[in-house]
Amino acid sequence: MGGSVYDERPWLARYAEGQPADIEPDHPSGLAMFAATARRAPDAVAIQYRDSALTFAGLDERSGAFAAALARRGVARGDRVALYLQNVPEFVVAVLAAWKLGAIAVSVNPMLKEREVRTLLDDCEPVALVTLESLWEEVARDAVAGTSVRVVATGGQVDELAREHAGQAPPDPGLGPDDIAFLTYTSGTTGPPKGAMNTHGNVVFSSQTYRDWVGVGGDDVILGAAPLFHITGLIAHIGLSLLTGAPLVLDHRFDAVRALELIERHRVTFTTGAITVFIALMDAPEAGERDTSSLRAIVSGGAPIAPATVEAFEERLGTYIHNIYGLTETTSPSHCVPMGTRAPVDPTSGALSVGVPVYGTVVRVVGEDGRELPAGEVGEIVTSGPQVVPGYWGRPEESERAIPGGALHTGDVGFMDADGWFYVVDRKKDQINAAGYKVWPREVEDVLYGHPAVREAAVVGVPDAYRGETVKAFVSLRPGERVDADELIAFCRERMAAYKYPRVVELVDDLPRTASGKVLRRVLRDR
Repeated sequence: MGGSVYDERPWLARYAEGQPADIEPDHPSGLAMFAATARRAPDAVAIQYRDSALTFAGLDERSGAFAAALARRGVARGDRVALYLQNVPEFVVAVLAAWKLGAIAVSVNPMLKEREVRTLLDDCEPVALVTLESLWEEVARDAVAGTSVRVVATGGQVDELAREHAGQAPPDPGLGPDDIAFLTYTSGTTGPPKGAMNTHGNVVFSSQTYRDWVGVGGDDVILGAAPLFHITGLIAHIGLSLLTGAPLVLDHRFDAVRALELIERHRVTFTTGAITVFIALMDAPEAGERDTSSLRAIVSGGAPIAPATVEAFEERLGTYIHNIYGLTETTSPSHCVPMGTRAPVDPTSGALSVGVPVYGTVVRVVGEDGRELPAGEVGEIVTSGPQVVPGYWGRPEESERAIPGGALHTGDVGFMDADGWFYVVDRKKDQINAAGYKVWPREVEDVLYGHPAVREAAVVGVPDAYRGETVKAFVSLRPGERVDADELIAFCRERMAAYKYPRVVELVDDLPRTASGKVLRRVLRDR
């Protein structure tokens, strides 16, 4: 694969030299990269699920047979196959079965309820739905009524249909890099969810980024800590395993105690997830009892990371968390802290760097007028590269507005320092205006995370008769810790300008989050 590799020269110097506009992927499609792995290592374990293991040859056979069953029921090239599942082997089987038909896999958050599921089904009009028996009975049966779905397979039925069609498989659909592999829906924090069209070219490129940039290969063991329906799980778990031949350890849904056990039992070497995953791991009582020494590479994205949290995790479990940044529309990573390096902390805001742009990726910081800003100035992050999706399903106008000319306007505000490190300050819409002073919630949150009792923190602007808006913090505490709101306010006041520190602190058990770990600040504001 072409492109630069990280070296000791400042990133900005190499960035100015220019990255290649196009990087040739190893394979034309996600299906092709899986097929190559299945030929190369048929007997290697592809999926470890509780006490059972499925080899790459077995995964190939089962997905081919299930694809034949779907084809028999009318599923064809270009159709959408919705996956409403937890982190179970059937998810991977169904993805590959859809691809073997030239169909598009649509990942649906298993936390969604009937109205929300129906909204997604109405948007992408799938012909088939693969789900769990429990989700079918509780939600999906009513959600599919009156929709385009005409084929339904629950978890147990996937295996039954595969057995019925054992030895069968549809002909190679000849997928190319421009064919759509996934529809992944945005979290909808700023409006109705939109289906990002992640192409096979996007998927292969981003899987290769994890392989080459993070350094994950066939000898590694991947823990599926991120939800598979999310772009992180689709790429850093499924895509990376299918590309490299590394086994993927699944466990239905994340549980910190179980995850520590799995890391020890399977000698897990790599995982990724939102920072909440790693907070839960280090706060679990078993964290000091389980052997986690096999972990050699951890990356985390999807939500802001406080420097204090990275330090605490390393002290507790011995592994440094490499920050990573990307969106659904960048098919996971666009930035990453290079392996073997530590992310710098911006001395002014206290923000931890999200890294530098990965292979073949050009990132600009632009002002309100769309002009590129110099190093150090804060503006919107605009990303171009082989991982950026071509648009949103059925929404050409929104696609053109968000991704004009292939350049994704992320809606995230940040800056690049003189050495080329990038920092994400916040979302544009979350800036607080307190008596004319601009406050970024991230900066206040990072200070709060420096308090030893704080487990999680989220900051929002709330109406204030005198200042227009004032700063309010919602805080959850570490197990066994006690602290009152006044102490936390005083802690921030000692460390921040007078207009920045929170005037109100509310202690809560947990923060409302999306499944990918992003805090739902609008829910907190609505309180």
